[in-house]
Amino acid sequence: MHDMTLKKLSHWGLSLAMLGLFSCGNAGKTNVPKGKVSIIPMPVSVQEKADSFLLNKRTVIVASNEADKQTASLFNSWLKELAGYELQIAAQGDNNAIILHSAADSANAEGYTLDVNNKTVTINGNTSAGTFYGVQTLIQLLPVEKASEMYIPGADIKDQPRFAYRGLHLDVCRHFFPVDFIKKYIDLMAMHKFNTFHWHLTDDQGWRIEIKRYPRLQEVASKRKESMVGHYNDGKYDGKPYGGFYTQEEVKEVVKYAAEHFVTVIPEIEMPGHALAALAAYPNLGCTGGPYEVGTRWGVLDDVFCAGNDSVYTFLEGVMDEVLPLFPSKYIHIGGDECPKVRWQKCPKCQARIKALGLKDEHALQSYVIQRMEKYLNSKGRQIIGWDEILEGGLAPNATVMSWRGMEGGIAAAKQHHNVIMTPGSHVYFDHYQSKGKTEPLAIGGFTPVSKVYEFEPVPKELTAEEAKYIKGAQANLWSEYIGSTGHMEYMVYPRATALAEVLWSQPEKRDYNNFLDRLKLHVKRLDLKKVNYAKHVFEVMGNVDDNHKGGVEVKLDAKLDGGKIYFTTDSTAPTPQSTAYTAPVQIQQTSTVRAQVFQDGKPFGNEYSQHFLFHKGLGKKVTLNAPPDQAYNPGSSFALVNGIEGISSFNDNQWFGYKNGDMVAVIELDSIQDIRQVGMNTLNFKTNWIYPPKTVVFSVSEDGKQYKEVYKQSAFNQNGINQVRGNITPVRAKFVKMEAQRFGIIPAGGEGAGNPAWLFVDEMIIN
Repeated sequence: MHDMTLKKLSHWGLSLAMLGLFSCGNAGKTNVPKGKVSIIPMPVSVQEKADSFLLNKRTVIVASNEADKQTASLFNSWLKELAGYELQIAAQGDNNAIILHSAADSANAEGYTLDVNNKTVTINGNTSAGTFYGVQTLIQLLPVEKASEMYIPGADIKDQPRFAYRGLHLDVCRHFFPVDFIKKYIDLMAMHKFNTFHWHLTDDQGWRIEIKRYPRLQEVASKRKESMVGHYNDGKYDGKPYGGFYTQEEVKEVVKYAAEHFVTVIPEIEMPGHALAALAAYPNLGCTGGPYEVGTRWGVLDDVFCAGNDSVYTFLEGVMDEVLPLFPSKYIHIGGDECPKVRWQKCPKCQARIKALGLKDEHALQSYVIQRMEKYLNSKGRQIIGWDEILEGGLAPNATVMSWRGMEGGIAAAKQHHNVIMTPGSHVYFDHYQSKGKTEPLAIGGFTPVSKVYEFEPVPKELTAEEAKYIKGAQANLWSEYIGSTGHMEYMVYPRATALAEVLWSQPEKRDYNNFLDRLKLHVKRLDLKKVNYAKHVFEVMGNVDDNHKGGVEVKLDAKLDGGKIYFTTDSTAPTPQSTAYTAPVQIQQTSTVRAQVFQDGKPFGNEYSQHFLFHKGLGKKVTLNAPPDQAYNPGSSFALVNGIEGISSFNDNQWFGYKNGDMVAVIELDSIQDIRQVGMNTLNFKTNWIYPPKTVVFSVSEDGKQYKEVYKQSAFNQNGINQVRGNITPVRAKFVKMEAQRFGIIPAGGEGAGNPAWLFVDEMIIN
């Protein structure tokens, strides 16, 4: 009986093995590359299967409607790069076929299912948009190696997006980008399932869209005599004329191309601020009558459209009359941000308008401008989007708010039941630095690595479930003051955009950063195929500074690169494969510089990690803050105030604590009562970036944490950039050290950002 059972099992095992061989089609072929189920953004549901589909020259794509045929052609263009041929597009087929089928389910138009077995690949889109996104996923199932035939791994995928609005923005005013690049930008958006391209077409430094009714916009407003070089604070210029604009035919070409990729183009025509280029062309539209010249410096400029001048509205309506036929989008972006009121305050026409309408102030006048233009656009069947400043003075009735100054504007708008697009500077401004590496190209400031983008959550916890429905999605913004070439632009966008794509498409419970990085390792090879100049920081050695739970700090080194090994030094010398191999966190026991490098096959990979640490009595000790910093400049933990790292002047290192709506109070608790001879901190003074030093900084000490005695006070901070406060005091015994930094307040008239709260930046409390 036992022997017979073995024979039966052996027989069935052989049969099953043969069945498995049959079900895998030609899976036994050698030297045929096979794709992996490694998809960005992560689908809702993925079930891998044992069998695979062999794609070869005989495979056909079955597509019945014109939109799906267009999608099939886009798939063919990718396949040709890999295999050197395109597949026949047929009306029918049920074997060795990729079948595209689109329904008419408008309830979730972008959803799809994808099934891969040994005979067919079937994509069922809820609409043609869903089919398109299914094909984008299929492309990611292909191998990245070039071959004449290839296996697509078996899978059953069900997918749909979390958010309806998934956007990327591009500023072409500060620097101009050609149509070919705009198309590539859209290609990459579609590849990552973004569906909205926010095209910023007008600003102080250039008007970039042809308006035939107003030819001086092309002749004058599209050109500037020179551009800034270096950082804004340097105040230097290149002396070279700069210009460019898109003809209406080129705009039509871009919009059509985007539509073929299921991307909606939303144009932005700025008003009432950021209008200097238009004023240079038509000076009668300004409060002073000019003369004006197209802006050559970055930042916020005082000359804006005159809100009391009826000819301004005639002009703006005339512009819109030519813009609307070019862009079939439901939304038109009218800016509304950073509009100084200094000209309006002194303008007789503006003051007369305020009085005639019974408006409260100039903020209400701005609201009047926005609401008047909204009514005009509503009459043409369109809706407006504006930056969150359109909340000031009363929100236009049907407006959608794009919240950029943090999440607060979006929260306020959602509570008023207005649609919101979240785009906070804290997480999705891709003009910020993305690495602490010393070879990074110049950027405006800030620090937004891939990890910070990935942790972004567009729906604030402050909203109820009903209010949260008004959060329609999010986008990343690409302001081009410091981005002058297409390669530089790609470097700033990718791979950060891949992280945002997953935030906006995938369900939050599916998101896992380490898993995302594993998929990104393969995904960047697809970016290589598209010849994208992406940044590679995410795979370089990273240093995470943490509390060592022994009253000090330690550095944990990590590299997300397969096959790499980390070597480090603490004596400021460059690491080599002969240096100490990293096996455990590096303990900071004295003032020193930790340098680390990933080596792969004995060769250095990527930028080196280099961090100087300042050793002092407060290092790693408990810190209590009176209030958290603003989310735009929040290192994530009060520990960063005593981690031994002094923030750098470009404030791109995630070390600075930024406050704009309150003062900062911090208390350090030492291990015991001990002698203290010096107290200190660092603060920033960059008025052109709206960062002002504190009015005063006061240090007090205490033995019990209740009764404090003032030991040092400073009120003068004269140096531009970093101001180091170092108070040498008569030795005093204490366990608690309190620092109180009083913020400057509202930026005065004449300063950049006048009327807005000044930022207070503080880092590294120092005790010796």
